Amino acid sequence: MTLWLALACVEPTPREPGVGVFLFEQQASWVRNFNPFAPTSARQPTGAGVYEPLMIYNPMEAAWVPWLATEQQWLEQSEASGGTLCFTTRQGVQWSDGEPFSARDVVFTFELMRQHPGADLGGVWGFLDSVSSPADDRVCFGFARPFVSGVEAVAQQAIVPAHIWSELEDPLMFSNDDPVGTGPFTEVQIFNNQVFQLGANPHYWQDLGLRAIRMPALATNDSSTLALIQGELDWAGLFVPAVDRVYIERDPEHFQAWFPTRGGTIFLYPNTTQPPLDDPRVRKALSLAIDRERMVDIAMYGYTTPSHPSGLSDGYTQWQTDAEGWSHLDREQAAALLDEAGLTMGPKGWRTLPDGSPLNLSISCPAGWSDWVRAIQLIARDLQAVGLNVKVAGSDYAAWYEQVSRGQFDLSMGWTESGPTPIAQYKALMHPANVKPVGEAAFRDWHRFGDPRAGELADRFEASTDPAEQHAAILELGEIFLQQAPAIPLFPAPAWGESSSRHITGFPTPEDPYAVLSPNRTPGRLLIMTRLQPVPEELAGGRP
Repeated sequence: MTLWLALACVEPTPREPGVGVFLFEQQASWVRNFNPFAPTSARQPTGAGVYEPLMIYNPMEAAWVPWLATEQQWLEQSEASGGTLCFTTRQGVQWSDGEPFSARDVVFTFELMRQHPGADLGGVWGFLDSVSSPADDRVCFGFARPFVSGVEAVAQQAIVPAHIWSELEDPLMFSNDDPVGTGPFTEVQIFNNQVFQLGANPHYWQDLGLRAIRMPALATNDSSTLALIQGELDWAGLFVPAVDRVYIERDPEHFQAWFPTRGGTIFLYPNTTQPPLDDPRVRKALSLAIDRERMVDIAMYGYTTPSHPSGLSDGYTQWQTDAEGWSHLDREQAAALLDEAGLTMGPKGWRTLPDGSPLNLSISCPAGWSDWVRAIQLIARDLQAVGLNVKVAGSDYAAWYEQVSRGQFDLSMGWTESGPTPIAQYKALMHPANVKPVGEAAFRDWHRFGDPRAGELADRFEASTDPAEQHAAILELGEIFLQQAPAIPLFPAPAWGESSSRHITGFPTPEDPYAVLSPNRTPGRLLIMTRLQPVPEELAGGRP
């Protein structure tokens, strides 16, 4: 059944006042796991909804928003010393079981990450030397070396309660079925394989408008779009083709969509551990063969633009290099580079490896992500046009993520890191410290590329407090990116965000851009979740 035929057959489900229905992740069925240290199996509200960080960086305002901490302060910071970063924790905050929150919970969380390195997803103990609580409302982090990017990793770490987690023998194996958090929604009211619902934290430190949030299991863009169009979802972050016609025009008074491109970039990742993708000439040739204009027009419906040669998105224009690079379409140059790398045409019309053996490549993405599926289909055709035998492969999100994070793929679409500056992206793409052996899960650098000079420059950036020196380091990192082609930038990632005000109000808009509308931003979605209000029951009662 097509989406449009299904639209004629589906009746909206009656709504409960004060319950927001959100789509934070696409899954065919739910597994009950609210462990914030389990990135591949924890339910999405966990890190920003059940638990909370000290502070939240808001890219729309380019500013830090106090959360569990009310302020931060550097002590003894210099070019020679790592210094000490102290936070004043918010008074009057309680865990959802009524126990008081204090700076000692923050210390416990970071000590847990030191004792269990698998829980240290942000690698904070690579730059921290100590964490201490000189008072109930103060926590201080001793930096082992100057590291300005460490502020983001420390400030946005989800904090867990010491009185619960200190009793665990192995916190990494804890499914945390009934979580205790400081976040706005902590109470598991419903949980089955098709839907779960979290009720409001009875001790939350802010006034909440919603009494619960509900998460339906929707595996694909088509099923998610159907639910969105029918008014089943109040908030989602997904690709919707022709969103004005398909979604907004059905109820322009209440439906809105907003897709700013101020975050990271979507890349085609080549597995640089396997020939011939270990050759930068081949990686550049792949990039030169791709028609990005057609891709963003057809696959992305014009919601974004072809990537800048530096791989940096619209949020980092002041850091972008002026060089042309290899992210434009030039199939003659692509063919010449492939010839130069020894990938010549074989008797069957496909390029072969230098030893004459067949060269077969596959390109993958999550099967339910229709925009990415369409994009890799176009990429495959573009690469076939220069003689590369490339097949499209798809699997459900969990299986796909497992493969790419362990380096068990040829080519794959994927995202990269983003933050207040481009250092997170370039570090994730090129720092040798991030390179993991094939078979070992990598939180970043799926493509297994590392450049020593890039590592030195990233470290220099993070050790400097001089804006001019930081800018120079980013520009040189951009030059290395252009020289080495570690990954292939495709287009700036739209921050997908759709909302309906039929039942819930308070979402950000282009006219009131207090946050990015996308619910996919962790922990940024807390800025929105805590401002939402239900439409009064007497007004919502007559709506579908």
